[in-house]
Amino acid sequence: MLVRDIMKSPVETVSPATSLHDAYRVMQEKRIRHLPVVDGDRLIGVVTDRDLRLATSVLVARPFRPDSRIEGVMRPSPVTGDPGDPVEDAARTMRERRIGCLPIVDGGLLVGIITVMDLLDALLRMTGVDAPSGRLEVRLADDAAELPRLTAELAQHRVRVLSILTTAESGGGIRLVLRVGTIEARRLADDLRGSGFDVLWPPEKPWPR
Repeated sequence: MLVRDIMKSPVETVSPATSLHDAYRVMQEKRIRHLPVVDGDRLIGVVTDRDLRLATSVLVARPFRPDSRIEGVMRPSPVTGDPGDPVEDAARTMRERRIGCLPIVDGGLLVGIITVMDLLDALLRMTGVDAPSGRLEVRLADDAAELPRLTAELAQHRVRVLSILTTAESGGGIRLVLRVGTIEARRLADDLRGSGFDVLWPPEKPWPR
């Protein structure tokens, strides 16, 4: 999945001369928390609802002027992404830079924007949680033959694999979280245990009530 698949486009923007009052009104009307600031076609900054709240709390003692311009509180030279970037690269950038949005630029033009909520929605889609499905968690030995053996077993049960997430364990081995195309995950887990797989989820016994 690429950034172009999840970005919001077209993008709601404001100019550097926009007043704080008008920028806040746009955010309220559009139900958004981030506004790219453009000068003509050029992206020059980003302002968030938090920036506006902090600015108004400071300005209120001056007293607050609702016509104060957005260029005075925007964050200049924002970090940007490309529509062809993988979603996970965009997520890493946002996490490392601790930013809540990533304007997407193509050929120098602002073509989209992604937020943390867009990334969460993408995660749900990538893992298949947004469709009727079951969840399996399996520990495999660090052996190239183990994953094919598991998928072959699932194929014998005529179960589709919607997604696989893997994590290397510190003591050796690999932990897999699979989203499978059946709601009978507990029965499937029991069958996998019978074939020698170390199934961590669902548990062998129902949770106590």
